[in-house]
Amino acid sequence: MKKLIKKFTFFLTLSVFTLFGTLTYYSYHLPDSYYCDSDSGMNITFGKILKITARPENLSGTAPVDKISSGTTKAQLMLMNVIPIKSVEVQNIDVPMLSPCGKPFGIKLIMDGVMVIKTGDVVCNGKNISPAKNAGIKKGDIIKSVNGTEITSNNELEKAVSDLSSRKIQIVLIRDGKEICTEISPAYSDSDGKYKLGIWVRDSSAGIGTVTYLDTLTNTFGGLGHPVCDSDTGQIIPLSSGEVMEVNICGVKKGICGTPGELQGSFSGPESCGMLMINNKYGVFGTISPDFSASEPIPMALKQDIKTGKAHIYSTLSGDEPEVYEIEIEEIDYNTDNTSKNMVIKITDKELLKKSGGIVQGMSGSPIIQNGKLVGAVTHVFVDDPSRGYGIFCENMYEISQGL
Repeated sequence: MKKLIKKFTFFLTLSVFTLFGTLTYYSYHLPDSYYCDSDSGMNITFGKILKITARPENLSGTAPVDKISSGTTKAQLMLMNVIPIKSVEVQNIDVPMLSPCGKPFGIKLIMDGVMVIKTGDVVCNGKNISPAKNAGIKKGDIIKSVNGTEITSNNELEKAVSDLSSRKIQIVLIRDGKEICTEISPAYSDSDGKYKLGIWVRDSSAGIGTVTYLDTLTNTFGGLGHPVCDSDTGQIIPLSSGEVMEVNICGVKKGICGTPGELQGSFSGPESCGMLMINNKYGVFGTISPDFSASEPIPMALKQDIKTGKAHIYSTLSGDEPEVYEIEIEEIDYNTDNTSKNMVIKITDKELLKKSGGIVQGMSGSPIIQNGKLVGAVTHVFVDDPSRGYGIFCENMYEISQGL
């Protein structure tokens, strides 16, 4: 009898710890806020074995809820419809209909200010002097003005420094989102007889990516699924203005373990077909020609709609028209709202693997489709395994484009 009691106590204790661990895991890994479709109500369900559902906090009992009021409400996530996990916020919305694209586009970005990509010495009277370093200027800083004059290009910065009669100048720069004022004394260069700051700067960038979706009601779009960053500093490029260009893909460099591949292409012409208005951690956003996507609009998937398993991407590996390829969604991190790495995906399509080896640079933004809904976009490739990479939730991207 004592052995039986001990076994019962052991299994009871184990069950309690397992339940506590499960609740702690889900409380930490599930998001604190959700969108829900106004037509289907509070339809939040995770898991296949241990079901997690939601119910409004102001309702008693555990009966499923078909409709919730408009706006935002509080809800409880429930394990197996019985055990409360945590309180969450639910916003009732009309799920947008978006046209998945998968078409390549060219990006021309003009920076808001100029970015310092390198600091160095100036040879003055035979001595090496570092004006920028002495003033505390660092790689990645964004120079906004010189002595009150706004700076928008490399040439403007060079002219502003050479034209100043005062040898001490005031510079306003941005670092980590904060404005900094500093004073710098340019050095007179022995090599060309000009006053210099000892910095190399960049004022623009260009590249190729993939458009994820087009909102045909507003002609706004989202693409890339990750920011355009400076190649030298790795920092997000602050956008002053930008253009969308049509692109023709002429080839693909196949990705192999340790070396990412890339799409090879060129701008189709000098005329732009849209404007870039936002460059942030979720991608690039702006307005675009309404005929850029020929796909019919489909519902945007909410993050709780996304499941591991079979899905498809639209991507363009030649010309300017996308094709459909099969993938597998291997992992989903529902709680990574502020990154572009919400999903781990694997290319399973034999044709795509043969052509490109998997995910290559330039495919960023390729839309992911599952169960007739726009799930998100391809964002990154695993360098050690080009058949696998990351994807972002479309929900995260679309939320940003609503500010356009």
